[in-house]
Amino acid sequence: MLVVLGAFGIASVLVPALTPRLGTRVFLLAAVPAVAAVVHAALAAPAVFARGVSERVPWVPALGLTLDTRLDPLSWVLALLVGGVGALVLVYCRSYFRNDEPHLGAFAGSLTAFAGSMYGLVVADDVYLLFVFWELTTVFSYLLIGHYSSRRASRGSALQALLVTTFGGLTMLAGFVLLTTAAGTSRLSELATRAPEGAVGTVGAVLIVVGILSKSAVVPLHFWLPGAMAAPTPVSAYLHAAAMVKAGIYLAARFSPAFAETPGWRESLVLLGLVTMLVGGWRALRETDLKLVLAYGTVAQLGFLTAAIGFGTRDALLGGLALLVAHALFKSTLFLVVGIVDHDTGTRDLRKLSGLGRAAPALAVVAALAAASMAGLPPFAGFVGKETVLAAMVHAGESGDVLGWIALAGSTAGSALTAAYAARVYWGAFARKPGVPDVGVIRESPAFLLAPAVLAVLGLAGGIAAPGLDAVLAPVADVLPAEGEVEHLALWHGIGIPLLLSAVTIGLGLGAFLLREPIARVQARLALRRSASDAYRGTLSGIDRVAARTTKVVQRGSLPYYLAVILVVFVVAVVSALVRLAPPLPEARLWDQPMQPVAAVVMSVAAIAATVAAKRFQAVVLVGVTGFGMALLFADFGAPDLALTQALVELVTLVAFVLVLRRLPARLGTKHGSSFRLGRAALGIAVGAIMSVVALVALAARTATPIAVEFPRLAVDGGHGVNVVNVTLVDIRGWDTMGELSVIIAAATGVASLVFLSSRSDRMPEFARRSGLSLLRGRSGRPSADHDDRGSWLLAGRTLAPRNRSILLEVVVRLVFPALIVLSLYLLLAGHNAPGGGFAGGLVAGLALVARYLAAGRIELAAAAPVSAGALLGSGLLFATGAAVVPLFLGVDALTSTYLDLDLGWFGSVSLVTSTIFDVGVYLVVIGLVLDVLRSLGAEVDRQEEEGDEPSLAGRLEAEEQRRWTAGAGARR
Repeated sequence: MLVVLGAFGIASVLVPALTPRLGTRVFLLAAVPAVAAVVHAALAAPAVFARGVSERVPWVPALGLTLDTRLDPLSWVLALLVGGVGALVLVYCRSYFRNDEPHLGAFAGSLTAFAGSMYGLVVADDVYLLFVFWELTTVFSYLLIGHYSSRRASRGSALQALLVTTFGGLTMLAGFVLLTTAAGTSRLSELATRAPEGAVGTVGAVLIVVGILSKSAVVPLHFWLPGAMAAPTPVSAYLHAAAMVKAGIYLAARFSPAFAETPGWRESLVLLGLVTMLVGGWRALRETDLKLVLAYGTVAQLGFLTAAIGFGTRDALLGGLALLVAHALFKSTLFLVVGIVDHDTGTRDLRKLSGLGRAAPALAVVAALAAASMAGLPPFAGFVGKETVLAAMVHAGESGDVLGWIALAGSTAGSALTAAYAARVYWGAFARKPGVPDVGVIRESPAFLLAPAVLAVLGLAGGIAAPGLDAVLAPVADVLPAEGEVEHLALWHGIGIPLLLSAVTIGLGLGAFLLREPIARVQARLALRRSASDAYRGTLSGIDRVAARTTKVVQRGSLPYYLAVILVVFVVAVVSALVRLAPPLPEARLWDQPMQPVAAVVMSVAAIAATVAAKRFQAVVLVGVTGFGMALLFADFGAPDLALTQALVELVTLVAFVLVLRRLPARLGTKHGSSFRLGRAALGIAVGAIMSVVALVALAARTATPIAVEFPRLAVDGGHGVNVVNVTLVDIRGWDTMGELSVIIAAATGVASLVFLSSRSDRMPEFARRSGLSLLRGRSGRPSADHDDRGSWLLAGRTLAPRNRSILLEVVVRLVFPALIVLSLYLLLAGHNAPGGGFAGGLVAGLALVARYLAAGRIELAAAAPVSAGALLGSGLLFATGAAVVPLFLGVDALTSTYLDLDLGWFGSVSLVTSTIFDVGVYLVVIGLVLDVLRSLGAEVDRQEEEGDEPSLAGRLEAEEQRRWTAGAGARR
């Protein structure tokens, strides 16, 4: 089963790629996985009916998550339908579409992926895996219904189907969570036989019912299915006849044995199913579009299936399953027939079709077989299933079950309507109509007729070979206890009430068809002004209005207002929790070392001063003081790694702030902080006090020994290092660091995307010492008049205007830069056993680049780091993921590290740990982040500013370098 699922997945990826070359022939390739599903089910049949076939593959063993699949008689039947009908529909698409169909590859891939998702849904043996496939069918149906994306109706119908079925799916998920929590298992095969009882079981059952109603288009959630007819006809034939809408019916059949006695399960499914049957049948008699007639007929038939399968008796379940198979065959046939009619005549309006039966006799015969099965005529499968359901309801009514008589009356009336719209479909498509010109001669393509003809013949064979169908479906129905004599599927049960009722339904249906014009006048008088679709649109409109008004009130464009709302909610929520729970507080001391109160006073003074600072830079520096105070506290508590990292982060953050603030006015706004000053102060004091209490409560809440106590031992035994902080980051909790690296890359990309105007590329002009000096001195070798004739300690120092140069700064940076790079490498390599690591080392290297940029500008930054920031970020992520993944190929867990001790004799010994490779990745990512910030907030802003002014020497140097590079490239060509 998992192999078949994999085949669907691979095909759904390959099909779009091969469509430009194969055209519509790609559908034949897409049908291969569906055929494989049928072959696999056929070969597994003996084992399925003997004991069932299960497969289990560990997914996340630490969480107990596995991929569980199972083929039992019920899922075996659905797998055959999904695979068989899917394969035929895909073959049909080969003739239905043309090579110039828009987005043909995407459509073929989505239809293949949908078939795989539906197959996964019926074979899943875990409710959460089932939910995943359930939602995948919703997503792919959205894409398929909205295939004609240029049409507003298609987009609206696709969104409608998506919202309704997603609502039902999420509600069903809540039911799954309740049931699995109470039962202690998520295995579908176990929950379906022993669901929890009591209030939990009842609520879970009701929530699952909502999922069934939404997916199978049962009142009041039935309106999305007729709207989905905006999809291409093959989609309607597959999704809305044989596959997606059957998902809810499948779920009802799966859980009926467990919930048959649960209050509300049986009554809701039966009554809503009957209402749906009557509503859909009545509406089908009004429509003039053949697809809409079939769509409302599908709604009616789904209601009948829901009522039969949810009735809760063994015989009703048997008849309902027979109807399920019959409906998949005859309804998909009729949709495919309507597709041929529309394809060859250009219309689906039954008022414009006449004489098609003579023009296409083979097509008319195929449609007649399917319509007869839908109407419940013998000897078709539709008759066998309907008579079995009626017999089960008669038997229940005779046993004193009032719901049995109600279901019998509703099913009889609904079956009469079914016979009426079956006749209407066939008459509308193929009969000759007075005053309507006959259609011309139609060339009946055997390839086009193949799929509907096979399905129609199977519907006939299912009725003739009813005992064989009974042998397949009886094991499914036997999970419910039988009451009295057991029914079997057969063409002839003798003369009795079910047979008489079948005759009555056919007679009433033909009578309603003959009286179609008077009935149409009655329907016109009784038509409701508002439909379920109108209610849906009104609901969405109301939600939009409420959202707009809420946004208008809440989203005021004021950052202080947003912060105030967030902090007030935080204060109220936390205070309420603390008052209600009254948690204990630990014994606490004000300080342990004399340095701690000093640092606290300095941090407090700086924080208060930041609130009254008049200049932006002053406020930023004061905020940074609080960060350095925290670094001091870390150092005083014996955490040099944290202290070092905190200090470096504060420096880099200060640089980033300065780069931004230089484009803003030096002074803060005159009105800044002038409103509600007392309120802001009170709110800030409250938040600080509550955070202190929360920290104390968190300390007192711990009763067990923390796992951190084991970290020193784990660092040595597992990570081969004594620096607990670094080993934790790159080994013990390496997955967390992987996530943090992804966040860093996303942040770098976001910052750069906000600044770069035309291109994300951060490549600066190539710059070398020789070419730079030659450009500065000019061709004559003498200094240019535009540059400073003082000596240059940095490569791009001369590019700055004299007033912006600082020789002292250039000298310091020239001397310090190599030392900083060496220090960064030392921190990287020594971090496993001493303070440091890739993060700290990367920050030091980044600060070295900051110094080069601040000393001589963007050209100097290009000379110091002639590499793309994106390349550094990508290389760092590659190193980190490589260190995580490579151990898998060696048969061990991801992120497993090893080490090698080397004896260097007189130089001592060194230990090489593989997790250092991971640290190298961290090192490169951090450098890439700093470089990206410098290139975007620094160099790119400089360049944009220069473009608006007179070209500077740096600008001319860049232009000349670009011109020379272009000329060289031309010469090379």
